[in-house]
Amino acid sequence: MDAYDTGSDARRVPDGPGGLPEPGEPDGTAEQRSAPPEPPSPAPEPDPAPRTGPYTEPRTGVAALSPRYQIGAALALAVVAAVVCVHIGMVFLHVAPANTVTQRHGKAIDEWIYPEFEQNWKLFAPNPLQQNIAVQARAEVRATDGGVRTTGWYDLSAEDGRAIDGNLLPSHTQQNELRRAWDFFLATHDADNRPSGLRGSLSEAYVRRIVALRLDRDDAAGKSGSVIQVQVRSRTTNVQPPKWSGEKLSDQPMYRVLPWWPVSAADAEEGAE
Repeated sequence: MDAYDTGSDARRVPDGPGGLPEPGEPDGTAEQRSAPPEPPSPAPEPDPAPRTGPYTEPRTGVAALSPRYQIGAALALAVVAAVVCVHIGMVFLHVAPANTVTQRHGKAIDEWIYPEFEQNWKLFAPNPLQQNIAVQARAEVRATDGGVRTTGWYDLSAEDGRAIDGNLLPSHTQQNELRRAWDFFLATHDADNRPSGLRGSLSEAYVRRIVALRLDRDDAAGKSGSVIQVQVRSRTTNVQPPKWSGEKLSDQPMYRVLPWWPVSAADAEEGAE
C-alpha cells in the first residue's frame, strides 16, 4: 500500500525528526514519552467533627461574669448614675436664677456645692487680676516642757508656686486649693474679718484646716511639739504696668492679718471630716 494513501487503514506517520518513529518502538510511543506525567491527586481532607448545636459567640464584658457579679455591677452602675444625676441637678439649681426650689432647699444646695464645686465666671472676666496675693501662716506651738513659742511666717502660696514651677502636670490641689479657699473666705467676710452667715463660718473652717495640714506637713511644731493655734495673713502687691505705660502703681505690699484660730486634733488629721 502507498504511504500517501488516506484511507482508514493507512499507516499514520508520527511527528518528529524525519517524521519516522524511532526504531524498535511501536506507533504512538513517542507521543506518550513526550507528554509530562500527571501529578498525583491530593488526599481528601478529613471531615471536621460534627457540631452538636448552633455556633454561639463567646461572652465578653459584664455578660462574662457570673450572675452574682452581674447583679453587683448593675447595682454599682445604678449608684454611680444616681450620684451623677444628683450632682448635675445640684449644680443646675446653684447656677439657676432664684426659684421656689432654691428658696426652700438653698441650705442643702450650698452644703453640696461649697467649697469644692463652686461655680463662677472669673475665667471670662473682662478685667484680669492685677494683684499678686500670697497666703501666709504661722503657728503657736507648745513644747513638751510646757513652753510656748511662735513660729515664723510660712509662705504657703510660694510653696505651691515651687511645686508648680517646671511641673508639666501640676495637681489641681497645688494650683487651686489655697487660692480658691482664700477667695471663698474674702467673699464671705467683711473688712473686719467677721463672717456673714453660714457660708462665712464654713469658709473659715475650710481655710483653718488647710493651714493646719500645711503647717503639719512643714513640721512647724517639730518632733516633740504640738500646734495650739494658727494665724493667717495675706500679702498683696500690685502687678506693675509695662514701662511704656504712663500708669503708676505702688509697689509696697499690703497685709490683711486674721485673728488667731485655735486648732483641734481633727484639723491636723488627713481625711478628717
